[in-house]
Amino acid sequence: MSRRIVFAPDSFKGTVDAADAAAALARGWRGVRPGDELVLRPMADGGEGTLDAFAASVPGAERMPLTVAPPAPGSSAVGTSWLRLPDGTAVVELATTCGLGLVDPLQPLDAHTSGFGEAIAAALDAGATRLLLGLGGSASSDGGTGALAVLGARFLDDAGRPVLLGSRGLASVASADLAGLRELPPGGVLILGDVTNPLLGPSGAAAVFGPQKGADPATVEVLDANLARLAHAVSAAMPGGEGLAEQPGSGAAGGTGFGLLAWGARMGAGARLVAEAVGLAGAIADAALVVTGEGRFDGQSEAGKAPTEVAALARAAGVPVALVAGSITADASAFAAAASLSDLAGSAAAAMAEPVRWLEAAGAALAAASA
Repeated sequence: MSRRIVFAPDSFKGTVDAADAAAALARGWRGVRPGDELVLRPMADGGEGTLDAFAASVPGAERMPLTVAPPAPGSSAVGTSWLRLPDGTAVVELATTCGLGLVDPLQPLDAHTSGFGEAIAAALDAGATRLLLGLGGSASSDGGTGALAVLGARFLDDAGRPVLLGSRGLASVASADLAGLRELPPGGVLILGDVTNPLLGPSGAAAVFGPQKGADPATVEVLDANLARLAHAVSAAMPGGEGLAEQPGSGAAGGTGFGLLAWGARMGAGARLVAEAVGLAGAIADAALVVTGEGRFDGQSEAGKAPTEVAALARAAGVPVALVAGSITADASAFAAAASLSDLAGSAAAAMAEPVRWLEAAGAALAAASA
């Protein structure tokens, strides 16, 4: 009997985007159960692949290409795009302007978000009536100051001079001038993010995400201290700014969440909004199984990431969920089935060397187990 199987993975960061991951899983499944109806709904949570997910699911969406500033010293200018939706909304993804994959070698003290600001400014210049800003996968820990500077803010040292770009510049920041910031578009600015971390401290931007950006323990301490200086300057520059650094999500993307909140943006759940855009609930309604996944299923996966959102929607519809991940280091017993690419390939290195092959193998294994 034919069954509907929905494939809704996130990207496997650094190896396969969400659309290709969904397609590979489906090919593997089809090889074992060719008669099933396979529905592909690639997902994202505000990080890498968010723009692609909207582009694939919203009829009439239009990519608007542009070139933005290099994200770190020695890097190249970045060819990227923002997405214009038919209702006037613009989707801008940080990962495509100043993400980890664009900085080699990683430069935790010097990477910045200027390119992200340039893409936001381009969308505003083109008449965007609302902004959806995908945060995730950032290479920087500059508190969003690079982006805000492009949008009209000024971050100054004791002598009234603009500080250097990146976290290194924040070591000398003495004041913030937000009066020149561009106005928000009429429909406002919504941050699409997958984390709830505050800006500072043991669960903040530097401590949790700094190591991913190349920061050793000593550098993590410097990043956190620099972000604290920024928070003090911003709180002094805006009424009610004292608690901004404690707000959930202010630590997203190296503190870019904090900077955007200071501009007046609101936090939103990235995975939930992407799920709405791709019509995931409707696709799941009559399914026999939903297959989701990501590169690494770990302790952070329950904090609003795409597989968690997919699983919640599926369970609400009474549909079982299977998990595929490059590696599984957290409890996956809540899933009906789980497949680790590292286990299938024999090692993490082998899985990363041929991710599409092992995604197909995972799809086939799940199909065989469900027969």
